Amino acid sequence: MRVVLFILLWFNFFGCTIIGQTKLPIKDEIHKLTSRATKLRQSGDFEKSLLVSRLALRKSIAIRDNALIAENYNNVAANYNDLVEFDKAIFYYNKALNYANFTQNDTIKQRVNNNLGNVYCFEKKRYEKGIQYYRKALQYSEKIKDSAQMAFTNLNITWAFFDIGRFNEGEKSLKMINSYYQKHHNDLIIVILNMLNGMYYNFKNQDEQAKLYFEEAIRLGKKLNEKSDLSFSHLEYSKFLLKRKEYKKAYENLELYTKLNDEIYAEEKLEKANVQGINLELDEYKRTIDKIENEKVLQYQSLKKSRIIVLLFIIAIFVLLLFLNSLIKNNKFRLKANADLMAANKELIIANQKAEESSILKTQFVSTISHELRTPLYGVVGIADLLLEEHKELASSPHLNSLKFSARYLLSLVNDILQINKIEENKIILENFTFNLADEFYMIKNSLSFISQKNNNDVHIKVDPSIPESLIGDKLRFAQILMNLVSNALKFTKNGEVYIVAKQLEVQGKMHSIEIKVADTGIGIAPLDQEKIFDKFVQVGRKEVDYQGTGLGLPIVKRLLELFGSEITVESQIGKGTTFTFCINFECNEVRTIEIINNIQIDLTSSQVFNVLIVEDNRINQLITKKIIEKNNYSCVVVDDGFKALEILEKEEFDVILMDINMPLMNGFETSRRIREKGMETPIIALTAFDKNEISEEAIRSGINDIIIKPFEAIQLFKIINCLILKTKSVV
Repeated sequence: MRVVLFILLWFNFFGCTIIGQTKLPIKDEIHKLTSRATKLRQSGDFEKSLLVSRLALRKSIAIRDNALIAENYNNVAANYNDLVEFDKAIFYYNKALNYANFTQNDTIKQRVNNNLGNVYCFEKKRYEKGIQYYRKALQYSEKIKDSAQMAFTNLNITWAFFDIGRFNEGEKSLKMINSYYQKHHNDLIIVILNMLNGMYYNFKNQDEQAKLYFEEAIRLGKKLNEKSDLSFSHLEYSKFLLKRKEYKKAYENLELYTKLNDEIYAEEKLEKANVQGINLELDEYKRTIDKIENEKVLQYQSLKKSRIIVLLFIIAIFVLLLFLNSLIKNNKFRLKANADLMAANKELIIANQKAEESSILKTQFVSTISHELRTPLYGVVGIADLLLEEHKELASSPHLNSLKFSARYLLSLVNDILQINKIEENKIILENFTFNLADEFYMIKNSLSFISQKNNNDVHIKVDPSIPESLIGDKLRFAQILMNLVSNALKFTKNGEVYIVAKQLEVQGKMHSIEIKVADTGIGIAPLDQEKIFDKFVQVGRKEVDYQGTGLGLPIVKRLLELFGSEITVESQIGKGTTFTFCINFECNEVRTIEIINNIQIDLTSSQVFNVLIVEDNRINQLITKKIIEKNNYSCVVVDDGFKALEILEKEEFDVILMDINMPLMNGFETSRRIREKGMETPIIALTAFDKNEISEEAIRSGINDIIIKPFEAIQLFKIINCLILKTKSVV
């Protein structure tokens, strides 16, 4: 009887334990948490909202409910959007959209697309991309027949069109929202709706009607306590008053806008919420810890098999001893052979010296030619951009577009030649960055969208979910490999499919072995040509169509993969497509990743007007750089050489100096050195056509803070200018 009771108690205790351990959260519980997190965010308590969202996200992942996962990622992204961390907001909105696309839930798809449209239009100022998301959101709204969401999205798209001055395109959406409000009287949109009507009538120069709408928007904003909508109403009203030269009222409304913004984005809320934001990101990486621990257990078990390895080692030593006797007998023969080799070695040394001299001359020649080509290319690209900005009617000119394409094509050729030269000279050292594999794939897809659209191709991305979200490696070289492979696939495929696939093969410690495939359904490569495609300047498949290119893309891919310790294979059939495959190892280290995340700096563009000194001897380059600077509302002064720069710096103070390197009389290095000798701490940025690696050491010694290679993107220049100026002022 006692034995029976003991067995019953044992099953009762351990059965309850097992049931307790396997109990999963229910959906109603997660819905309540999600709703609570949303209300906390709407009330401005971002810290608690992120905390509750993290808990809801864990439970959603535990039950593998893609709709709930998408809902909570959307909530996390909305918090970051309110916290003015827009890059993180976009990252989590995209994760929400990925999970939403696995479901049939068109409501969450509509909301995430609408939110992405808001970020790109009103925060990133990338209106075209934002409007695309709005239109996708409208499609889902029509599908689910949600008139309220359709009204909100139409409100946003109207606002976006009005912001960029395209009032005629936004007029249709505005009429639709006015019609909706007359039927439903939705107080959530009434403030912004009145503001948009005011903007529209202001555009139509119907001032009295515009004024009535603006004042009604402000009145309702105060009544309904809609601080955000009220602040924008004050801002747009101030613009209207400024147009009517009512400066005092305009200033008062602008001051009210600033005050409301300060209340909405109080620093105390931001600092408190930052801690929970970091904890949320930590959860993303902690999900891989269990897998790593399991691997450690397997590694420990494998150590037990080391005895076999020791035994094999002893056998190998015995075999080596047998060979030793043979080596002694052959020693005399080697001595004689060495004497012959010494004589041959002297000849090889002489030949090697000549080869090294030839290599140095080749490197110098490539560097000189690239510099001489980049300088006029900067002028060609810059002048083409200026023509498009100053003469909008030329935007559709095939001649101007052909000029820009040809210049950028020539620049790409110069960069390819430099790249292959660096690889052959062993001047490339792999670096370590933290990156997300899926993000890199989508970046490549977006960068090459013009080729895929031109050839009517669809690009599909498949990423193994077991691959960690954060990897460490040289993402720039990896992206270059992918860019070459995907661009080739798109160029040699028409009306077809291109696939970018990543699959995790194995994990050893912190190293993850990942197989990458780039496949297409294009024209294919003949078996005889497959052995040639990795040779420099070799191109195949041009019998019927001119696909263009330098013939350096695949050779660069092969040599970069050799730096990663990998190799590439190709499988292809004529008329059926081509598949390139390679395996690459990346590290996953949560400690290093967290350090990098904690050190992320948010680029807050200053509204202050900076004074810039441009030191440049080339007249065309002077004109282009000055136009770029003044376009950003900075003031600038241009001088022809280093001596004039030193003279003006004695009389006038500047926030930053843009320094050309290759100048007559006194070059940029010597000019920078003399500026530092005078005790001036003004940031100096080298604008040069030289390759960055060639001048980095000399630039550091002469006191130059950073280097930008011409031609460059304007946004890159202003980001570096703002960063250096703010850093200098914070030190002072």
